[in-house]
Amino acid sequence: MAKYISIIVALLCLGLFNSCVDKELQQDNVPVTSAAEASKTSEAKQADPERPVAYGAYLAGRVAHLRKDFNNAADFYIVSLQEDSANKELLSRVYIILASEGRIPEAAEYAQSSLKQGDTNNFIHIIMATDYMVAGKHQQALDSLNKMKGAVYEEFITPLMASWVYAGMGQSEQALKTVDILKKEPNFKSLYHIQAGMLNDYLGNIKEAQKHYEVIVNEESTEMSFRTLQIIANFYIRNGQKDKAVKLVNKYNDDRLFVDMLKNLASNVANADPKTTKPILESANIGFSESLFSIASNMRQLSSGTDIAHIFICLSIYSNPKYDIGRLLLADILESREMYAEANAVYDEIPPSSESYNSIQIKKAANYVMMQDYKAAEILLTSLAEDNPNSFQINMDLGDVLRINGKYKEAVDYYSKAISSIKREDSNTWVLYYARGIAYEQSGNWKKAEADLKAALEKSQNHYYVQNYLGYSWLKRKENIEDAFTLIVDAYNQSPEDGHITDSLGWAFYQLGDYNNAVTYLEKASESEPANALINAHLGDAYWQVGRKNEAIFQWKHTLKMTDDSGEVDMKEIEQKITSGMKKATPLPYNPELIKDALSSLSADEE
Repeated sequence: MAKYISIIVALLCLGLFNSCVDKELQQDNVPVTSAAEASKTSEAKQADPERPVAYGAYLAGRVAHLRKDFNNAADFYIVSLQEDSANKELLSRVYIILASEGRIPEAAEYAQSSLKQGDTNNFIHIIMATDYMVAGKHQQALDSLNKMKGAVYEEFITPLMASWVYAGMGQSEQALKTVDILKKEPNFKSLYHIQAGMLNDYLGNIKEAQKHYEVIVNEESTEMSFRTLQIIANFYIRNGQKDKAVKLVNKYNDDRLFVDMLKNLASNVANADPKTTKPILESANIGFSESLFSIASNMRQLSSGTDIAHIFICLSIYSNPKYDIGRLLLADILESREMYAEANAVYDEIPPSSESYNSIQIKKAANYVMMQDYKAAEILLTSLAEDNPNSFQINMDLGDVLRINGKYKEAVDYYSKAISSIKREDSNTWVLYYARGIAYEQSGNWKKAEADLKAALEKSQNHYYVQNYLGYSWLKRKENIEDAFTLIVDAYNQSPEDGHITDSLGWAFYQLGDYNNAVTYLEKASESEPANALINAHLGDAYWQVGRKNEAIFQWKHTLKMTDDSGEVDMKEIEQKITSGMKKATPLPYNPELIKDALSSLSADEE
């Protein structure tokens, strides 16, 4: 695949989401047009009173485009095109955006118009071929695909798509010959065998299909995706080998996010009736959709391939509207763009009968959290927990949401359920103990909090988050001062740019009476987290202790304007400090030798 990367990067000049033009617009907040276009626009405004409407639609489209509101962006651009149909750049942008929204018939219409105006973008032929294929116009689809030039098309995209067009035309030999080109690229081994297997499966070549499928099943080096599991298990069931299907799906398990998908698949396979089980590949269109999905999946793996993957997965879903796994990939792409509401809208299209249903509900809740709609996340996860009381992921996620919502005692209950459901510990087990320790600490049960935080410290092999939280908690309670300082120093050495850890170090120096160092680190923390009320309050106190009283008062006044997420800032006490100042602080007692040892390991900040 590596040899295609430079070609794929060149394909990215589609202007779909973040083109160079869009970046310029973001910088200047103005539409980018040439001087000639600007002149024409100005003249048109004077000559045609309707022109401002079209120009306004263009501007509205650009705004919607930048806001990732692609559906409305397309609509506004179309209005603008009605007045300026010769605008080639805008026309090409419209068919790409329409395709990314799954509006394929419209995209094909505008793509064809753009083609007539001299547009040479190969995506025109991909969009039109997909629209033709769905309409059953196989020859037109094939003609469109054969017009594409370039290695990435001729050796990857076209063979995958065209092989299923030939299958739809009943040209079995040509279909298999076309996909054989994938064998040339070693990195396409898994892709070749699943595609060849599906083609032979669809065409009724059972022995050949099984040969290809079992290359994937038997070779550890080949990729086994969830979709591949579904397809091969379906094949085994339909061909009198249900025992192989059961063994195959039970081989794979995951005690994290997608455990429900695998469990549901295993259950469905175990209960399947070979006599009534229908093939997944019921039509050539579904196989065509699978080829588009494969292209999207491969492009998704490239850091620069998200735009292309987005279009291909929408084409895939258009070819197979019941494609739940395709929707999972589309939602994942939308989430990577921070389009969480749009991703949830995609999840809502997946029916409860889907093997992925519970897993996507968990993903929906995570998206609510990203949108800071914690109430919606809590309602959804609570409902899921009632139906799945032993789900590790649901209990952990609900614990997180309840903790965010300040419901610490309830959070502890769900964290405990998640911990009790762990079958085997792994490198991430510490996170649960850490989270439950925080919930215990926030609910006032320090004894249990300390035990969990110590367990998390051991299980994480001294992760800096745990070191910082435990060390800071000890400082607040004036306990284990030397150990607390050592933990915080070690946390800082691991993550010196983390503002919260830097605050802990500054505050540790403050508690020891080293106010100059306290100021140094608290200033750094404030620069990193300027809107953090606790850090600003700490810095104000440190300024006061070193005699910088005006700056201290400024920091305290600044703190009053902020929201305190820590629960530690007493705003009335801050107001009192502004009015009356502070008394000289009393340092905590400590062993100088132990603190000296910790200080000797403190990393020096690079200038």
